[in-house]
Amino acid sequence: MTDHAPAAATPSAPLGDNLAAAFQIEGWPVRGRLVRLGESIDAILSAHAYPEPVAALLGEACALAALIGSSLKFEGRLIVQAQGDGPVRYVVADYDTQGHLRGYCRFDEAEVAAASQGFSRPGAKTLLGQGVFVMTLDRGPDFERTQGITPIEGESLSLAAEHYFEQSEQIPTKVRLAVGSLDSGAGASWRAGGAMIQVIAADDARGSTEEAWERSRALFQTLADDELLDPTITPETLLFRLFHEDGVRLEDPRALKAQCRCSKDRIGAVLSSFSPEDRADMVEPDGKIHVTCEYCATVYALEPEDVQAE
Repeated sequence: MTDHAPAAATPSAPLGDNLAAAFQIEGWPVRGRLVRLGESIDAILSAHAYPEPVAALLGEACALAALIGSSLKFEGRLIVQAQGDGPVRYVVADYDTQGHLRGYCRFDEAEVAAASQGFSRPGAKTLLGQGVFVMTLDRGPDFERTQGITPIEGESLSLAAEHYFEQSEQIPTKVRLAVGSLDSGAGASWRAGGAMIQVIAADDARGSTEEAWERSRALFQTLADDELLDPTITPETLLFRLFHEDGVRLEDPRALKAQCRCSKDRIGAVLSSFSPEDRADMVEPDGKIHVTCEYCATVYALEPEDVQAE
């Protein structure tokens, strides 16, 4: 490895929350990505009355979707989901390449409460049980979706993601995810963060990458949850703490935002697929059909005569 003076490239203005960015360790065959989520993840997790462990699991899924999705080189979406036979039946996070995030969990409240009796927060394996972790790439209507599936591994979705990259793409990968509720003095709010490193394959010019990978893994393991969550620690500072001896460069920061794709027109299109008799049964005492988006909890009230049958 080539020696470099300690350095950390810093954009003209410090970066903060709700962003995804790539980073490069100077001279190392290792690439990485970093995600920080503040009000965006708080909006997603606060849209429903999720129990704390369920909210944390969904926060992990959202951070992971942004972490991986922000590396896509095409216009489209990355969907991260996990499903199983445990207290949480289903968790899904949806990232599009405009930086929009949304997510949702389906769970059994009594079963989650029973699983939460221990001293520590139940994680992915406890909440999801036996099941699968799925990543889906959606390039739009002109392309078929591509999907990778792997068993749920461990108590964090980070382990499932590492296993996916190892098995499906043969890329050694380390992932860290953190979710927590912090009180800034104006009330508690959810925060999430994530980081990922991957080794670049060896070749004739680069030679063996094993030593660099082992060293970067060892440094990466020192990354603490509070560093990923603390809003006073900028991404530049966090990366400098990890890799300052070799220099690290932050690249291509992208803004992230909680934004659902639901709309009155989309809801109307779904309702139009039902028979007139079924739609008549949906009409409530005020004469309208009410539909709640399962992602963002927005309630739509539609006049039955405005829904056109297909």
